[in-house]
Amino acid sequence: MLPLLSHKQTLEPIYLDYLDALEQSEFEGEIDKRYSARLIQATDNSVYQFLPQAVIYPLHQQDVELALTLASQPKYKSVTFSARGGGTGTNGQSLTHGLILDVSRHLNQVLEINVKQGWARVQAGVIKDALNDALRPHGLFFSPDLSTSNRATIGGMVNTDASGAGSLVYGKTSDHVLGVTSVLVDGSVLSTQPLAAEAIDNQPHGDNALANNIVSQIAAVCQQKRDTIIERFPKLNRFLTGYDLKHVWNNDLTQFDLSRILTGSEGTLAVITEVKLNLTPLPTTRMMVNIKYDSFESALRHAPSLVKAQATVVETVDSKVLNLAREDIIWHSVADEIKSVPNKVIEGLNMVEFAGDDSDVNAKVASLEAMLTEQLSQQQYGLVGFQITGDRNSINNIYGMRKKAVGLLGATKGSRKPLAFAEDTAVPPENLADFIMEFRALLDGHNLQYGMFGHVDAGVLHVRPALDMCDQADEKLLKVISDQVAALTLKYGGLMWGEHGKGVRGEYGPDVFGEELYAVLEQIKGWFDPDNRLNPGKLVAPPHSGPLMFNVDSAKRGSFDRQIPVQTRDAFPDVMNCNGNGLCFNYSSYSPMCPSFKVTGDRVQSPKGRAGLMREWLRLLEAEGVDVEQLAKSKPLGWMQRTQNTINNQRDYDYSHEVMESLKGCLACKACTGQCPVKVDVPKFRAQFFNIYYKRYLRPAKDYLVAGIEDSLPLMASIPKLTNLASQNPLSQWVIKKAIGYVDAPKLSVPTLKQRLDGHVSRGYDLEALCAIPEADRSQYVLVVQDPFNSFYDAGLVYRFIQLIEKLGLKPVLLPFKPNGKPTHIKGFLDKFAKTAQDSADFLNRVHALGMPMVGLDPALVLCYRDEYKEALGQRRGPFEVKLANEWLSSVIATRAEAAPVAHDAPQYTWFSHCTESTAKPNTANEWKTIFSHFGAKLNSVNLGCCGMAGTYGHELENLERSKQLFDMSWQSGIADIAEHSQVLVSGYSCRSQVKRFAGFKPQHPIEALLKLINS
Repeated sequence: MLPLLSHKQTLEPIYLDYLDALEQSEFEGEIDKRYSARLIQATDNSVYQFLPQAVIYPLHQQDVELALTLASQPKYKSVTFSARGGGTGTNGQSLTHGLILDVSRHLNQVLEINVKQGWARVQAGVIKDALNDALRPHGLFFSPDLSTSNRATIGGMVNTDASGAGSLVYGKTSDHVLGVTSVLVDGSVLSTQPLAAEAIDNQPHGDNALANNIVSQIAAVCQQKRDTIIERFPKLNRFLTGYDLKHVWNNDLTQFDLSRILTGSEGTLAVITEVKLNLTPLPTTRMMVNIKYDSFESALRHAPSLVKAQATVVETVDSKVLNLAREDIIWHSVADEIKSVPNKVIEGLNMVEFAGDDSDVNAKVASLEAMLTEQLSQQQYGLVGFQITGDRNSINNIYGMRKKAVGLLGATKGSRKPLAFAEDTAVPPENLADFIMEFRALLDGHNLQYGMFGHVDAGVLHVRPALDMCDQADEKLLKVISDQVAALTLKYGGLMWGEHGKGVRGEYGPDVFGEELYAVLEQIKGWFDPDNRLNPGKLVAPPHSGPLMFNVDSAKRGSFDRQIPVQTRDAFPDVMNCNGNGLCFNYSSYSPMCPSFKVTGDRVQSPKGRAGLMREWLRLLEAEGVDVEQLAKSKPLGWMQRTQNTINNQRDYDYSHEVMESLKGCLACKACTGQCPVKVDVPKFRAQFFNIYYKRYLRPAKDYLVAGIEDSLPLMASIPKLTNLASQNPLSQWVIKKAIGYVDAPKLSVPTLKQRLDGHVSRGYDLEALCAIPEADRSQYVLVVQDPFNSFYDAGLVYRFIQLIEKLGLKPVLLPFKPNGKPTHIKGFLDKFAKTAQDSADFLNRVHALGMPMVGLDPALVLCYRDEYKEALGQRRGPFEVKLANEWLSSVIATRAEAAPVAHDAPQYTWFSHCTESTAKPNTANEWKTIFSHFGAKLNSVNLGCCGMAGTYGHELENLERSKQLFDMSWQSGIADIAEHSQVLVSGYSCRSQVKRFAGFKPQHPIEALLKLINS
């Protein structure tokens, strides 16, 4: 039996007291004490896990001031804070056992853009790509780049002094910071910007004694230690930060800028709330040269000559990353720009971009092209080929592939996964190749696999050794390697933290800074935060406060995961494989993943959040001695016992309820299975959880309604008018809404599909008769696989598909309706789903033996045959194949004469994709474009997020508001941009239903538009 689960991680009394006082104050944000919320904020993009006491979401800067002012009371001196943005840190930068101050939810506004002077003022929670979206219409951008730019916040970039591609030209974040507004530990506000030296002694911060003292003390000590600082700090593009003693004064000591100390301080000195940033004009021309090599070493050793070619960016990836990219959804977008070379193996790739004005870029590219052509003819530098592109979409797609490399490495097979812990090393670029060869030898000496990619122009390479943190020996090895890499970077005149900040790696600070300057860092920490309450344990501690509380050996996710038995981990691979990359936090409403996070802003409602909660659920079950696999096979409790448990669920805490709250918010759109770099399949483990949870608790009535729909539809369709009369009248709709929680149920088609096809030859399904057809003639037949939604609610579409098949000179055969099982899987009726799937698979395999193509119209249902059936049935699924309409049509036109070029005035359409379809089959848009072109029409496609329906999700009353919000996020404007409704094409039934519900018209399926084209 599923037991009541308690986590036993209660809040410390002092924190409860503080949070109660904060709630009673004028604080206007949110305070989240849920264990689920704490768990999500216990991890970032690193191997570490520190459980916070609670999460605070300030609504505005005044909330931050109030929170810290309250905490300055003597009784709350032990309460600590850590500011957090996107949570993309690779070394536990924002993790804490205290309180999280999450600025990403509300402090996320672009406050001011001054185009004339070229600066912007933004709140700390603004996401980097969102800022550039706001700047693009003005011809400007914030130039420091990073792979997590679609979820990393400006506050996080400032706190880690982040940088990435193009830093040789564009610099680091600190190079663009004009001013910072932050809240000090006592709740007072500190505004920093460059100060003339003579202004330092004139109380630049008025009556803020703490701020004035900080400025005068730091200015003095950095002047006194200037020679030592200059001598000690490495001469690197990725200069030493945290704290940046070198650049706080300008070269002639006439200007002092405290922002340089805050930039890279990782929240250990103050809570940054607002930043003024210098902006860069967008280049008018961009071109990229993708250079292919016979080895990764060849790519590294060739890089210096590429830098000399005055490239804006030189990025590199090794063969491991390239091979993983080839297996990912991302590859279809870059394959044409990184083509294979006959009889050669590409083991390394340098991506070289030139950006600027047209004549300058073209001249530099022509010069590089001549050099590469000569080197290729002389077989130098291991070159095997190169390609040049000036297409901006192609360039952006290549960067998208490179940015996804971080997550792709997590998709490596086996229990050992490439990990971030010593992966942002920086050395002088001229030393990089030798450094990396020694780095590789170090890892080879430990018999480790690893992936490499990075910014060779700046001497920064991301190296991720593969380790299994569930293996205690590997956990110890992580520390050994970390120590060795720290020593190796010093040997080559570099830094262990060249890009991502230090986080828990502060223990290496003394070796880098030296005893004298490290003492200065401790003093600075003490001046800002004497009681060590802001992100304690990171970078440095105040003088005489003891050693840092966090280090490389601090608590890791693996120490919790290893408490879950291996066989359980194997049964829930999607739960365990989530590596914290956080791509599911992508801010863009035009990205399919993840709609529930986009509409709520709650990280609990995300794939990463759900995977983390499930891990803890599995761990707690093991702690209770429960075998989860046996539990899944057990019978539910009796109805009376489940009723009693459900009644008591408000009284009795059960961690399973927190998991349920997260998982029931999932739309089951499956965008995560395609877009997540490690292919985390939330709907899969969601169904597994539902199956177990409802063995203890009662299911809601709507679950039975959804799960039974396929069984009841044939019966209802036998009396469609009566069924519609009974279900569509206002009284029935009110009862269904109140009693079951279901709204806007569609009408059955009248006339039905059976009535439309009465007497039609396509209804003459007879397996024996089909078997008697000579094999040579079977290619002329097309078997139409029915689905419950189109056959019973949009019968006209199926009818028109049959007409289209006939117009193409082929013979349609409508197969008998067989339940697909998708609705039962979504609701976690896994036993019923398995039986339904086996029954349908057996039937479809018998038909498959005919050798005739089988085609289905609804993407979600067709793809269920390929995914959920394979998962549930394994080998028993059999070899049958059901094609999507576009897949089948592509094969048909491939055998026919090439069509004439599309006329200038040809009919135009715009295709809106289905979430499941666009992520599982990313080339679908191109297939439809080719098909429409063949028939003399132009087809455009638009990239949109989720429409908000997702099967039956949007029909459930508790989801109605979110469903509408999701539609408004991208679909509403996308449809509004199309002049004629007849030009809107939507392949998914649920998406067409949503458009009809909220846009007031029913869009066509592409099949219907094609039939009209042929008939015209």
